[in-house]
Amino acid sequence: MDSSAAIATPPWNLRRPFLTGQFYQEVKVTPGTTEGKGFSVDSSSGTDKVIGCYHATIQELIVIDDLLSALLGIEGRYISIKKVRGKEDAITFQVDASMDLALQEFSKRLFPLCESYILINQFVETRSQFKTGLVNHAFAAALRALLLDYQAMVAQLEHQFRLGKLSIQGLWFYCQPMMGSMQALSLVVKKAAANNCSGSAVLNLLQSQAKAMAGDHVVRSLLEKMSQSASTAYLRILERWVYEGVIEDPYGEFFIAENKSLQKESLTQDYDTKYWQQRYSLKDEIPSFLANAAETILITGKYLNVMRECGHSIQIPVAEKSKLAIAGSNHHYLECIKSAYDFASGELLNLVKNKYDLMGKLQSIKHYLLLDQGDFLVHFMDTAREELMKKPDEISVEKLQSLLDLALRSTAAAADPCHEDLLCCVERTTLLKRLSTLKDLEISRSAPDSNDLEEPLSITGLETFSLNYKVRWPLSLVISRKALTKYQLIFRFLFHCKHVDRQLSGAWQVHQGLRKLDMQGTTVSVSSLLCRNMLKFINSLLHYLTFEAS
Repeated sequence: MDSSAAIATPPWNLRRPFLTGQFYQEVKVTPGTTEGKGFSVDSSSGTDKVIGCYHATIQELIVIDDLLSALLGIEGRYISIKKVRGKEDAITFQVDASMDLALQEFSKRLFPLCESYILINQFVETRSQFKTGLVNHAFAAALRALLLDYQAMVAQLEHQFRLGKLSIQGLWFYCQPMMGSMQALSLVVKKAAANNCSGSAVLNLLQSQAKAMAGDHVVRSLLEKMSQSASTAYLRILERWVYEGVIEDPYGEFFIAENKSLQKESLTQDYDTKYWQQRYSLKDEIPSFLANAAETILITGKYLNVMRECGHSIQIPVAEKSKLAIAGSNHHYLECIKSAYDFASGELLNLVKNKYDLMGKLQSIKHYLLLDQGDFLVHFMDTAREELMKKPDEISVEKLQSLLDLALRSTAAAADPCHEDLLCCVERTTLLKRLSTLKDLEISRSAPDSNDLEEPLSITGLETFSLNYKVRWPLSLVISRKALTKYQLIFRFLFHCKHVDRQLSGAWQVHQGLRKLDMQGTTVSVSSLLCRNMLKFINSLLHYLTFEAS
């Protein structure tokens, strides 16, 4: 369709002016006028004549009739509506050049209102489609209700015109109050259409426009009402998130994104998993009235989602749940969100502490991986010494596990209900090599080149043995693979210190046996003194690491 073509051209042979009242009177014959009572323009001859052929009084009637049509986006006989070439949503109005200058001036004053109606009406039609999103649907519905009031006003003006009680000055008087509101809304819809806004962007646009109209109370109130109507659907999505931990967002409008590719199982398998950070994350576009509470909203939904995946039924107080839907100011929104956050955090904390015994698991990890109660390890090292002296490829992990279970049942660890979650594992690299591969650890920064670290020619299970711990959801959020790996690194160091302590104790016993032989010379004495000092140091180090530091 040619952009210069008219937007709408009604069949004028079906639309003749019907004028009554004070204008139903005899008009004196003047050049370019018609004579008779009850002025009527024949459609066949009216379109051939320019408006300047008529008397000024008749011109006024024709112009009012055309303006009433233009107010609804319909072309008249002497007022045409055209699109501007190369500019989308740009409309221009043209009047017959022979029209009375005063009538032309009045017409031009009303053209901005006519243009605003056309733009808003086009926006309503295009944004009522399913693909535009829930916020656009709600905004379009609010605009449609406003246009119905506007159309009712035009219908009333037309009724007064048919009764002969409406002049061009009266038409301007009655339309003037609507000018500011319609122009402000047309500016919003033009920006929304140009940027293809949806969701949070539409709400922010309405909010910013309302702030810009701070000097006009009527227009600002209208924009705030539009913003409130448009945010109704958005608040429903928010309500489900902060009360159930569920995102019901079919059009991707919510400011929280869900990454379904990340599974909770990755917490116990992947060292660098980003499950907690990226499973649910904030988008760039956030509604301005929720910007200060965005992080709180995100965490609240995350907490509820954890409980929902645990099968824990979430009972939200009805009074709190109803607050969010009726909240009308930022202060109320923040109160509702804060209440939901307090509820969710308290429920999740009680769940992991009471049902899943988080403190018991942490205490158990302290006993076994930080050697808070290391008597089981002494028993294990005695029974598993031969197996640990083998190369890593030759070690039987099943045998080590059975020896570890025996050591746990034979010591004070048997009273710990969590001791069955303890597992044996044999690494393939030494502790130093393992540290060099973990880039987030500080020790890797001090290494000149982690790739230059070479493994010893022969390593045994004493250098590669470690303990693992079974952690289930939702405790894996706290004791993740990354956190557990750090515990394992500490254990490997402590285990190596324990091995050195045992070796030094054996050497010291040998020196004690040599003293009985009363051998001459100072070599044995110096060696015994050095061994005793080293043993004293390693015992002090172990005591500090296992009791004071932990």
